[in-house]
Amino acid sequence: MTKESNPIIRPRTEHGISRKQIDPNALLVLYRLSNAGYIAYLVGGGVRDILLGRTPKDFDVATNAYPGQVRKLCKNTFLIGRRFRLALVKFGDKQIEVSTFRRQPEENEDHEDDSRSGALYQTEDNYFGTPAEDAFRRDFTVNALFYDIRTFAVIDYVGGLRDLEKKVLRCIGDPNIRFREDPVRMMRAVRFAARLGFRIHRDSEAAIEQYHSEIAHAAKARLYEEVLKLYGYGTTQETFRLLWTMRLMQDLFPMLHSYIQHSGKQDSPLWAYLKEYDAEHENPVSQEYALRVAVLLCPLYMERIALAAKSGDSATPEEVAEMKISRWKAYRYP
Repeated sequence: MTKESNPIIRPRTEHGISRKQIDPNALLVLYRLSNAGYIAYLVGGGVRDILLGRTPKDFDVATNAYPGQVRKLCKNTFLIGRRFRLALVKFGDKQIEVSTFRRQPEENEDHEDDSRSGALYQTEDNYFGTPAEDAFRRDFTVNALFYDIRTFAVIDYVGGLRDLEKKVLRCIGDPNIRFREDPVRMMRAVRFAARLGFRIHRDSEAAIEQYHSEIAHAAKARLYEEVLKLYGYGTTQETFRLLWTMRLMQDLFPMLHSYIQHSGKQDSPLWAYLKEYDAEHENPVSQEYALRVAVLLCPLYMERIALAAKSGDSATPEEVAEMKISRWKAYRYP
C-alpha cells in the first residue's frame, strides 16, 4: 500500500463509534475546527479503543489548521514543542492535543545524527502534510485510523481496520527502518500488544529481535517516559514478559534480565510479583514511581537477603536495599 492509495472509508452505519463515546471537550474542538472550514479528525488511540469496545484514555485531534490558527479558534490553547509544534487546548485540568497533519521528511530534508556513521535517528519532524501522509508517518496501523466529525466515517489509509479485526499489531512501513529511526517504537509495540491482547506481526517481531540493542541510543528522557507507561491496566506482567522474550529486557533492565535468567526464566518469581501488582494496582495514574520500582526490585532484594542469611553475610536489609536501588539508578533511570 502506498501513500497514493485510496483509503477505506467505513460509513457511520458500518462502525460502532458514537459521539456519545467521545469526550465533550474533544467534540468541542472538533466542531470548532470543522465549522471554521478545516478538516478535523479524531485520531489514534481514541478511535482504536472505541472500535475495540474499550474506554479511551486520550482523545487526540488532527487537522489541516496550523498551530497558530488553532490558537485563534480556541483561546485556551498553548503551543508546545520544538521539533514539531502541538496545540494543547486546556479545559480545567484536562487538555486536548491538536496536531497539524504532517509527513515524513524526504531524504534530502532529514538531518542525520553526524556522531554515528549511517545513523537513521530522526532529528527533524517539522513538515506539514496531507491526511494520507500523516497516516503513513504513524507507528502502527491500528493507531492510524481517523474519525471524521463531518461525515462520521472512519477513514483507513494503512489497513488498520483489517488488523483490528485480526488482532495484529503491524508496523507501518518497513519495521527494520522504522524501529531504527525511533527505537522507542519497539517499547511501544510491546506495550500495545500486551495491553490490547494483540500479537505482534512476524515482520515487526523479527525486526525487534534483530535491532533490540538500538534501544540504547534512545534519549534517556523518552525511555523514562515509556518505562512509566509499561505499568497498569492489568497487563504489567504480560508487558514485562514480552520485553524479556523480545530481548529488550537485557538492554533496558540488565539487572532484571540477569535475575530472570538464573531464577527460572518462564517460572521466575518476578512474574508472580507482577501478577500480584496487576491485581492490586490496575489504574496507572494512582501508582507512585517508588512502587513501580519496588515491585521489580523486591524479588532481587528477597533473593539477596536469603543468600546473606545462608552465607552469614553481615549486610543489613537496609544495606541490601540501598545496594539494589543504587545499581538500578546507576544504569539508566532516575
